Amino acid sequence: MTNYKRGLLAGIPIALGYLSVSFTFGIIAISYGLTWWEATLISMTTVTSAGQFSGVQTMRFPGLWLDMLISQLTINVRYSFMSIALSQKLDRKFRGIWRWILGFTITDEIFAVAISEDRVTRSFFAGLSTLPYIGWALGTLLGALLGNVLPASILSALGLALYGMFVAIVVPVMKTERPVILVVIIAACLSIAFTYIPVLSKVSSGIAISICAILSSTIIALIKPVEGGEA
Repeated sequence: MTNYKRGLLAGIPIALGYLSVSFTFGIIAISYGLTWWEATLISMTTVTSAGQFSGVQTMRFPGLWLDMLISQLTINVRYSFMSIALSQKLDRKFRGIWRWILGFTITDEIFAVAISEDRVTRSFFAGLSTLPYIGWALGTLLGALLGNVLPASILSALGLALYGMFVAIVVPVMKTERPVILVVIIAACLSIAFTYIPVLSKVSSGIAISICAILSSTIIALIKPVEGGEA
């Protein structure tokens, strides 16, 4: 129970960030013709920000199922790498159905918090996932029902909350782990390259994120390998 409570506390800032971002998703889903319960159901069964925003845009044009399949696989492939990396830190009791739950609720922010643990227990991960999941679904519901009430300036500000939350997760680790600083710098440079270099800018955001994460972590693993790790 102690680990679960610790996970809940760690998930509070993630939940608050998800609440604002999913609020925006709820508004967009309604503007694309979905009902409030359809938008909420999407958030309850997928839990992927970029994937959902891309998905509802594709759903506006009936028949583009192959396009949707390709875009979703491209955007969400990075979660596979996160799950594989995190599986190396799982407690022995963290198996069976619990691994399915891990695969379902893994996100960039949840991964960032969980990977910082020496050992991830199923109770900690359950606590860490609880509030973000509720925040994501609840934010979508509120956005779908109340989105038209808020002014555009507030809606724009809500879109920045997730980025601020992710910075708050990474910065404390950067203060104590110098290699993390190098990883962030390399990943940022690669991200800029994929945004502004003409050829690279044509790569989809999901693939670009995966490439940035894999390359930056691989480079640092070669330059600054972790010493004294378990065999």
